[in-house]
Amino acid sequence: MPGFELFGEQEKAEVQDVLDNGVLMRYGFDGMRNGHWKAQKLENALAKRMQTNYAQLVSSGTSALTVALLSAGIGAGDEVIMPTFTFVASFESILAIGAIPILVDIDDTLTLAPKAVEKAITPKTKVIMPVHMCGSMADLSALKAICEAHNLLLLEDACQAIGGSYEGKPLGSFGDLGCFSFDYVKTITCGEGGGIITNNKVYYKNADHYSDHGHDHIGNDRGAETHPFLGYNFRISELNAAVGCAQIERLDEFLAIQEKNYTLLRQALNEIPEVTFRKVPDGGVENYSFLNFFLPTEKITRNVHKALGKAGVDACFYWFDNNWHYYRKWEHLKENKSLGKLAKDVLEGLPDYTKADFTASDHWMGRTISCLVKLSWTEQEVKNRAAIIKKVILEVV
Repeated sequence: MPGFELFGEQEKAEVQDVLDNGVLMRYGFDGMRNGHWKAQKLENALAKRMQTNYAQLVSSGTSALTVALLSAGIGAGDEVIMPTFTFVASFESILAIGAIPILVDIDDTLTLAPKAVEKAITPKTKVIMPVHMCGSMADLSALKAICEAHNLLLLEDACQAIGGSYEGKPLGSFGDLGCFSFDYVKTITCGEGGGIITNNKVYYKNADHYSDHGHDHIGNDRGAETHPFLGYNFRISELNAAVGCAQIERLDEFLAIQEKNYTLLRQALNEIPEVTFRKVPDGGVENYSFLNFFLPTEKITRNVHKALGKAGVDACFYWFDNNWHYYRKWEHLKENKSLGKLAKDVLEGLPDYTKADFTASDHWMGRTISCLVKLSWTEQEVKNRAAIIKKVILEVV
């Protein structure tokens, strides 16, 4: 991770194909494009890879979450349960449609804790949204059982976990809907882009229409299309999709490199008694984009992270103090900061997150370091990195 590290001739050829053809928009201009449809090509490849009936491309992972929620009828005042550890896009997509993000504690999977989820369910709850942060998943079987018991949707935010699996199914395909990000720093990239997968024909049709101003996409005359419902512009371009067409064909190549580099790093840390690792639920396989490990205390973890920086080890993250990925620094959510007025349903429904108690999450995040696994490292570079990380930890612990 990320796929841009290994841009090559395949990506260039796909992009050049679009430039030579001259049609950059994914819809219309049928007579000019000579049968070239990059977005459709990538959607077909994504659906096949994810073993689902349908895939819809959009402009980003954030828009994928937004469109996925709306395609299932989620809206004003509905509650969506999500974890305290994620990217801000998770709650932004919920707020964008007037729904209410309900933050819930994580456990040692670094994702939603099923028992905490059950306690958070109210009559307004409509969706459970696990976020497969840093390449691994929640206990999806437990969450699916909760959804079935309460008639809730299971929406997988798999934006950081493409290529992982659970009980033999690709991550994103286990729930009712799954979302991916193809931004510049994801395992495979379009530069900017996102995708939605589902086996539900209605959700797919809604997503297809909604992401293009509500156009019904019937026939090949854009001017004659009707608008069954309101929509917005969340389209991906043919240029972005072209990059993704090459990258998805290379996904297995990237995953193999990530697993190899991840394994070398983990083997070095396995020898340190004070280091324990993030729990991967039974039946789960990471996509190996991050190595996530715990140290005994928050103080030790802070000192190790600081020492790693001084030792020149980049891309090791201490999420506990990160203002994009952990609830502690989400002052815009806590203080209801928006350029416009937030909807009444949102203001009345949002918990007071300035007073929320997420000590169970703090217990894990305060002791977690996540090391990005790069594709461009040589084997010797990985071994050298592993040796430095091990040395730093032993010196601090």
